[in-house]
Amino acid sequence: MLEPDALKGASPVLRGARHSDVPGLPVDAEHLVRLLLAGKLHPVRVPGDEEEALRDLVRAREAVRMDLMRSRHRLSKLLLRHGIRFDDGHAWTERHRAWLVTVTLDWPAAQATLLDVRGGIDVLVHRREQLEREIVAMVPDSSWAVQVGRLRCLRGVDTLTAVGLCAEVGDFERFAKAEQLMSYIGLVPCEKTTGQQRRLGSITKTGSGHARRLLVEAAWHYRKQPAIGKTLTDRQNGQPPEAIAVAWSAQRRLHRTWTRLEQRAKRRTIIAVAAARELAGFCWAITQIE
Repeated sequence: MLEPDALKGASPVLRGARHSDVPGLPVDAEHLVRLLLAGKLHPVRVPGDEEEALRDLVRAREAVRMDLMRSRHRLSKLLLRHGIRFDDGHAWTERHRAWLVTVTLDWPAAQATLLDVRGGIDVLVHRREQLEREIVAMVPDSSWAVQVGRLRCLRGVDTLTAVGLCAEVGDFERFAKAEQLMSYIGLVPCEKTTGQQRRLGSITKTGSGHARRLLVEAAWHYRKQPAIGKTLTDRQNGQPPEAIAVAWSAQRRLHRTWTRLEQRAKRRTIIAVAAARELAGFCWAITQIE
C-alpha cells in the first residue's frame, strides 16, 4: 500500500485537481489516492511464511473433511437406491462401519461401485487423521501456541478448532474491539436502510467460511447447562485465571442466549449463529489477556 510521503510528486492530485486535469490517471486510482490522503484506508496485514504454511496445512485438512463428507453422502445414497438402510444406531460409528463390510449388492457393477466408494472413504479417513496429527504436533512450536492455549479454555473449542480460528483470523490483536472480529468473520447481520427505516437481514457471510463454521459448531455446545468437566479442566490447566474466568462467563452468557431464543421459538440453526457471534467476541477477549 502506498504511503502518503510517496505521493508528494502527485501535485495535481494533492491540489485537489479533477480527473480531467490529470491525463492518463484512472478514476479508481484517483479515488484510492484521495481516500489514502483522507486517512480512510488502513494497511493490510500480510501473514508471515510460517503462518502461511500452517494455514495451508489447516486448509488441507478442511478440504479432506469436505471430500470425506461428500464421499459418505455418495455411499449413503447408493445404498438407499438399493433399498438398504442401517437401523442399528447412528451412521459412521464403529458399528456402522462394521456393518458396511457385510453389505453385498445384487449386481456386480453396483458391488464394484460400493467397494470403490468404501475404499475411498477409508483413504480419506486415514488422510484426515494423519493431517490432524501433524497439526497437533506443530502447535507447541508455532507462533500461535499461546493463542491456542487460551482458546482451548472455551467450551467446544479444542485444539483443531483453536488452530483453525488462528489460521483464518491471524493476529487477534489487530482488532480494536470484539465487534470488528465479528464483522471480519461475517457473523453480523447485513443492514438495509432507507430513510428512517433500518432493516437487519441475514448475516453478511464475509471473510472466512471455515472460521464461521468452526464457531457455529462450537456454539452448539452451549445448549447445555454451564459446567466444567474433566476434559475442560484438563484443557484449562496451566492457563491464566483471567482466561478461565472469560471462558466461564462465555458459558453462562451463551447458555442464556440459547434459553432466551428457544423461549421465543427461534429455530436452533438461527440460535447457533447468534451464539457463534457472541462466541467470537469471547474469543477476541480471551486472546487479549497478557
